[in-house]
Amino acid sequence: MAADTTDLDDTRDLDDLRDRARRWLDDDPDPATRDELEAVLDGLPASAAELADRFAGPLTFGTAGLRGPLRAGPNGMNLAVVTQAAAGLVAWLAAQDATGPLVIGYDARHGSREFAERTAQVATGAGRPALLLPRPLPTPVLAYAVRQLDAAAGVMVTASHNPPQDNGYKVYLGAQLGGELGAGAQIVPPADTGIEAAIRAVGPLADVPLGPAGQVVGDDVVVSYVDRAAAVVDPAGPRSLKVAYTPLHGVGAAVLTAAFARAGFGIPGVVPEQAVPDPDFRTVSFPNPEEPGAVDLLVALAERTGADLAIANDPDADRCAVAVRDGRAAGPAPVSGGAWRMLRGDEVGALLADHLMRRGVHGLYATTIVSSSLLRAMCAARGLPYDETLTGFKWIVRAGGGPLGEAGSDPLVFGYEEALGYCVAPEHVRDKDGITAALTVAELAAGLKAQGRTLTDRLDELAAEFGVHHTDQLSVRVDDLRIIADAMARVRAATPTTLLGRPVTEARDLLPEADVVILRTDGARVVIRPSGTEPKLKAYLEVVEPVADGDVPAARTRAAATLAALRTEIAALVQG
Repeated sequence: MAADTTDLDDTRDLDDLRDRARRWLDDDPDPATRDELEAVLDGLPASAAELADRFAGPLTFGTAGLRGPLRAGPNGMNLAVVTQAAAGLVAWLAAQDATGPLVIGYDARHGSREFAERTAQVATGAGRPALLLPRPLPTPVLAYAVRQLDAAAGVMVTASHNPPQDNGYKVYLGAQLGGELGAGAQIVPPADTGIEAAIRAVGPLADVPLGPAGQVVGDDVVVSYVDRAAAVVDPAGPRSLKVAYTPLHGVGAAVLTAAFARAGFGIPGVVPEQAVPDPDFRTVSFPNPEEPGAVDLLVALAERTGADLAIANDPDADRCAVAVRDGRAAGPAPVSGGAWRMLRGDEVGALLADHLMRRGVHGLYATTIVSSSLLRAMCAARGLPYDETLTGFKWIVRAGGGPLGEAGSDPLVFGYEEALGYCVAPEHVRDKDGITAALTVAELAAGLKAQGRTLTDRLDELAAEFGVHHTDQLSVRVDDLRIIADAMARVRAATPTTLLGRPVTEARDLLPEADVVILRTDGARVVIRPSGTEPKLKAYLEVVEPVADGDVPAARTRAAATLAALRTEIAALVQG
């Protein structure tokens, strides 16, 4: 987040900033970040803007935990910030009388192992057992381990698909504090504010007692995760399928290939340049499978090897992207010259939900307010319960009666969000899980292949039945978060009464519960909100086009044109 440094030429302001930096230096346990900050101080006054940004405020511990750039100072991820966060979390757990260990996982990003080990030292120093996962592993393994090891809470050190200069810190609660709906799920209010208050109450870091770096658990928990993951697919189903795969330089490859083998599938071919964890993500400009160019090497491998399906995980393997061979001119997100295209998250979500419904999986199906309305239509037509939540899997897994069910409610059996997150087995992992999602997509694709059909054929069937639900996203990345606040204020002050020439039939402002504005017309929907994890303003767009006389391609062409016009109109609205 950029800081306002317009008054830093005032000597008193600069002296105050320098004093704050010196106090931070005195308390920083890491020689490397102390040297880094000393260099910034030596550069004053020319480095005043950079110093101000590092001290613009502490990283706030919210429902997504901590996430920020690796750098010295309170507005970054570093050993001092992690020590304070861990001390606050452990103190909060003690205040809640939570028993059991703290289980800690980490990915292969810069600093992840060090931050995980420091968290374990803080926990053991406070008298709480700490269990460290044996190596860099996917986030779903940590979420699974929280429940499997009966932990009081879990910490995952990861920045998911953020740029290489970032890292983060996610917290999961065990059954004692999370209850039936939140056992092994990410925190929600008021836990986040309670932990944040406990973090701010931590005194000098030199006074935080440090114990040993916990107990490194054996591979049993990983083997157990793989066994349970493989069990999400029908053991008697077809298995003839050739898959190309990339972990995008992340930690998913070993676990995913083991799960595929355990489930009876052939081991996917892995993009060699991206197979080994690399914290610098050297072959991609941005380690997010949704970003342009991120899956080019994957598609090249799929084309070269004649794969039926191409699958990508994000670096911590909680998301799953799917590319299919499809030369349709009207298809969204073409890659490799149009021979392959990425399926949108809403398309994969609909395919997985439809597949589970056809398998006879009864219970609650859930998604978020920014995802396609197709799942709602499918549940209504098939007599299945449906719920819609705020964005984030911390809410999805708590939808309706939750994974364990309650008296008079339906258990959650499937949840997804359009940002490539899918939960196909809530009783296994109560979070998005890119490994089990990949397995379930493979099961569906193999079954269709045995019938001489493809995933795109099934998408066309759904379109013919429910209409073409065409979705897209408009993202505005900023350096100054005030730009997002100004845009949201502008939308609220001048909420449109028409979209695409049609009357707006619903204009909902979800404040104060959430910073979200929803607009609907007959056949279109727009959801505008700030991103919860990145400095972006996002607008989620959807148009629904009926299919006339079974002509799905014509309906897709009309929907694409309508969506392009809607995108232009919303871009003008949010950008002023």
